Amino acid sequence: QDPSHTCHLCLYSHVFVSCCSVVECSDRGVYKVPHGIPNNSSFISLKNNFISSIRMDLLHHLTSLQFLILSNNWLTDNSLRGVFKEGILALKHLYLDNNHLETVPVDLPRSLEDLSNNQTLNLSHNQLTSVPMGLPPSIIELYLKGNLIKQLHERTFIGMTKLEVLDFSGNKLTNDGLGNSLNVTHLESLNLEANQLEQVPQTLPSSLKVLNLGSNLISSIKKVAFSNLKKLELLSVARNKVFEVAAGAFRALSFLHQLDFSHNTLQKVPRLLPRNVHSVSLSNNRIRSVPADAFCWGNQTLTIGRRVHVELENNLIDSGTLDPKVFRCIHENLVVHF
Repeated sequence: QDPSHTCHLCLYSHVFVSCCSVVECSDRGVYKVPHGIPNNSSFISLKNNFISSIRMDLLHHLTSLQFLILSNNWLTDNSLRGVFKEGILALKHLYLDNNHLETVPVDLPRSLEDLSNNQTLNLSHNQLTSVPMGLPPSIIELYLKGNLIKQLHERTFIGMTKLEVLDFSGNKLTNDGLGNSLNVTHLESLNLEANQLEQVPQTLPSSLKVLNLGSNLISSIKKVAFSNLKKLELLSVARNKVFEVAAGAFRALSFLHQLDFSHNTLQKVPRLLPRNVHSVSLSNNRIRSVPADAFCWGNQTLTIGRRVHVELENNLIDSGTLDPKVFRCIHENLVVHF
């Protein structure tokens, strides 16, 4: 955003700002979209207001609009009916989070599909119970955090080949509700934190690099849990009920460098941890021991040159009786917090 081209329609008359490309009307206590938005506007922020309806004719002339931020208003399903149907086809980033949407209106999926350039869609913190069908195939980032979604249709993401970031945290998804819906070929980041999953989903995209399964109901990790996720770099299973991790569960994760199993009920450090891990968080468990093959396994002469951080705070382990050989391959670059 260039400050010299930013106008404040909620403070000044549009007569003085006819050439601005950025319209900033956030936190102004307005109840409607202001008149006089310049035709060449590319960025409009109306977040943190009391807008409950949008006149269609106020946006349809904005052929250069790329960012539209309507976060934290009073918009409902009817408020958006027909708003995006025509005119603003250049829109790339649409933020509708923190409103009062319960469903996506019947004509909205079709209109969203017309937004062929849309790259970011944020519908977080509404009251949605399902994911709208017919979303633009151009979407790269989709945020649905903090809704009431229990189940996904298996065809929800068909054709969305550009989707890289998907956030479903804070919903009501179960393993059955998730099903085989996440058939997204290029997805890199998936957030399923704070749902109702009882096990690691078995049909996750092999393209994933970041996976957050924190704050669910997972109690054990099977040996094949992550076998398909060979590109994974960051994994969080924090704040679950995990008491057991099968040996070899991380064997396929050669690129994993950050692992978080904090706030579970583990009684020992998992065996055969990823070789390239940089950070392992195991704090707030019930750990009493560290197996000899937890960090150093396979080639007995292998020495790891990188620094490794291990967090073991708030466990039942006695650091004084810990066999130093368990860290034999990383002892020169090891930082352990008890």
